Amino acid sequence: MKNVFVAGHNGMVGAAICRQLKDNSGVNLITRPRSELDLTNQSVVNEFFKSNKIDEVYLAAAKVGGIRANNEFPAEFIYENLMIECNIIHSAHQHGVQKLLSLGSSCIYPRLVEQPMKEEALLTGTLEPTNEPYAVAKIAGIKLCESYNRQYGRDYRSVMPTNLYGPNDNFDPENSHVIPALLRRFHEAKLAKEPIVIAWGSGKPMREFLHVDDMARASVFVMNLETSGYSQVTKPMLSHINVGTGIDCTIRELVESVAEVIGYSGDIQWDTSKPDGVPRKLMDNGRLRKLGWSPEYDLKTGLAHAYQWFLDNQGQFRG
Repeated sequence: MKNVFVAGHNGMVGAAICRQLKDNSGVNLITRPRSELDLTNQSVVNEFFKSNKIDEVYLAAAKVGGIRANNEFPAEFIYENLMIECNIIHSAHQHGVQKLLSLGSSCIYPRLVEQPMKEEALLTGTLEPTNEPYAVAKIAGIKLCESYNRQYGRDYRSVMPTNLYGPNDNFDPENSHVIPALLRRFHEAKLAKEPIVIAWGSGKPMREFLHVDDMARASVFVMNLETSGYSQVTKPMLSHINVGTGIDCTIRELVESVAEVIGYSGDIQWDTSKPDGVPRKLMDNGRLRKLGWSPEYDLKTGLAHAYQWFLDNQGQFRG
């Protein structure tokens, strides 16, 4: 029986990882709420690792938010994420934890990176200014893992997911990401029998989306890979690996799919005065596929699953 600590178990990704691990008879799952374990406090985190014999760590804890939050609170985004990563990775090392998986973000790559985004593109260009502090912290997490591997022989790995959605997503209309925002908007339009829903932009930009349960499966898959297998597709100074579907769609296709899943029969009009953002964001997932992993959800099935979760839990999103 191995003791596995999932940091950030109440978040979307952390909760999905816990769902993957909870039925494993060989795993003793260890979690702590923020009220009991402040991950930004070095001495508290060190004492936690000292008091619990932990064999593996999934580092899914992070301060996250949309463009607005990143713009308004850059100091909190860089400070809290750096502290969480430094405290957990260093304490894990100090107390003999050999295996750790750190979860990052596709925003680590340069703003104008060639598509699809390959792992080799890291640190080859300027980051997107609106989320640069968060991205810098996530890059530091990758380099922390690489540094402890190089100097101390640890097996600390990093995975970089594409845009995620699914159970435990943030459906707040003020600061949610595109899929939960669309699911809620079309659901409310259907209930109100609104004849038209306005969508922002031209609908032409292309984006990739990954169901969070697929992300959790990929995380456990990467954690459990033999070192020899993992090292075949990574390097000491390029240890992270992308996680995505390898398939993108236009925003127009996404919006139409959401409307179909929800059963909204009104018209969709596009407000082209609103910005489109970058034309395309797609992860190159060739390394992970070479290792034998592939996603289980296609977009339509994943959207239906996420919508059902929203219906089952919508009481917490009212207001």
